[in-house]
Amino acid sequence: MKKIIIAIVALMCTISLQAKGDLHLISIDNKSGAVTPLSIEDALVANGFAVDLNSEMNLPFTKQFKETSFKVFTLMTFHHNTLALELVKKYPQAGVITPMGIGIYQGLNENTLHVSILTAEAQGKILGIKTPILKRIETELMAVFKKSFPTAKFTFSEDSLKEARNLVTQYEMDLDGEDWEEMKEEFEMNLEAGFEPFGFVMPSFLDLNEELTKEGTVESPYDFYDTYSICKLKVIYTVAKSRPEASAFAPCTTMVYKKKDEDKIVVGFPAVYNWLSSAKIEDKDAKAVLMKAQKDFESILLDITE
Repeated sequence: MKKIIIAIVALMCTISLQAKGDLHLISIDNKSGAVTPLSIEDALVANGFAVDLNSEMNLPFTKQFKETSFKVFTLMTFHHNTLALELVKKYPQAGVITPMGIGIYQGLNENTLHVSILTAEAQGKILGIKTPILKRIETELMAVFKKSFPTAKFTFSEDSLKEARNLVTQYEMDLDGEDWEEMKEEFEMNLEAGFEPFGFVMPSFLDLNEELTKEGTVESPYDFYDTYSICKLKVIYTVAKSRPEASAFAPCTTMVYKKKDEDKIVVGFPAVYNWLSSAKIEDKDAKAVLMKAQKDFESILLDITE
């Protein structure tokens, strides 16, 4: 009998592990409407995090598409004041999640506010790294929500879909000995100019190297390190109809950096394959709009790096 019990417990543990998806899903009773994206921002800022973007999307939804299914739909980006910088110093590719996203949404007929955030494991999968730094950030982040919203319920998304394609799309531009400051200015000007024709907007920008150097008072491994938050309204609106939790990926963070010991500029962003896999996006329209965004963004980066 003991062996049978142990076997059953082991099976249940296996099922539990398999059921853990790539997204933390936090549910907060919000019938009164007292919990808002601003109160979430305040909680994060008071506990060691910086909020880089807090963008309410219902107004753009109704303006462009004449309707919304949500009473609350907000895209937020944030980073840990110290640990995020430690991460980027060790792993250059970590800029694609610095800042990282939080999706905040509540349906028109719902009394529950939902929060969607990538797990540490999912972030490591995207970056192709294993580091305790990600877990430390996650632990502090979850502690903020547990302390600030004590009645919140914490679950995980469904197990993600398998994905063999590269989870970070990255390009490099060789400088061939050219002055990097001049090339940086031209590169980023061309990058920003390339967004508008394809319908991308840049709601926020972060000079990570300014934080890494503490405004020039300490050394950084980079000559510069910038990140752009990029989004496309049609993508967010279309995906949100079937998978609002995918808002944890929006806006997409695009990194642009040059290491001091390298003669090249690197640019990259998390591919839409993360949306498709982690949020289990299977809706035809959502998949189509995501794949078009991937193709368009790749064409912009190819054009400026060739």
